[in-house]
Amino acid sequence: MTTTAPTTDVLDGHEVLVGVSGGVAAYKTAMLVSRLVQDGAGVTVVMTESASRFIGAATFESLTGRGVVTGLFSDPRFPLGAHIQLSDRANLLVVAPATANFIAKAAHGIADDALSTLYLAFTGPCLCAPAMNAAMWDKAAVARNCDQLRKDGVLLVGPGDGWLSCRTRGIGRMAEAEEIREAILEQLAPVNPLQP
Repeated sequence: MTTTAPTTDVLDGHEVLVGVSGGVAAYKTAMLVSRLVQDGAGVTVVMTESASRFIGAATFESLTGRGVVTGLFSDPRFPLGAHIQLSDRANLLVVAPATANFIAKAAHGIADDALSTLYLAFTGPCLCAPAMNAAMWDKAAVARNCDQLRKDGVLLVGPGDGWLSCRTRGIGRMAEAEEIREAILEQLAPVNPLQP
């Protein structure tokens, strides 16, 4: 006998793009993706080459029931280009983890892989969950790039303070999956004025 996991319909009908850049925090993204699917969202994952060093595409394919985009070229599912076709159908782009490298590319309009190209082609709301070493987070260049993203309308969630993969404590830890999910719900879920 098989059972199905309970789901909610809070995100029913919404299409969410989840970008995964290269960081150990990508394991949290798997939990986030699972929860978004349970909430009724259609989720498509786009991974950088570096992300595949931390988590496999098969994980996201099994969670979403969809293929994962990993490159710019030769994907027969998207004859017009994944960055165009995916951006046209999605309601929100979430990048988690958003590494210092991805943040710099986004802030400066660099498009040299599937995720950064998708970011530039996407015209809807974007949410990023930064994750990096505390020393990197403290760099003036990273602060400038984050400020630019905020000016561009990108919502940054986190990072938090805690134990980092470099075996130190500090600010740079990616926000937890539930915190990111709550930010997504604020962006996408309908507001009911009758609720207290």
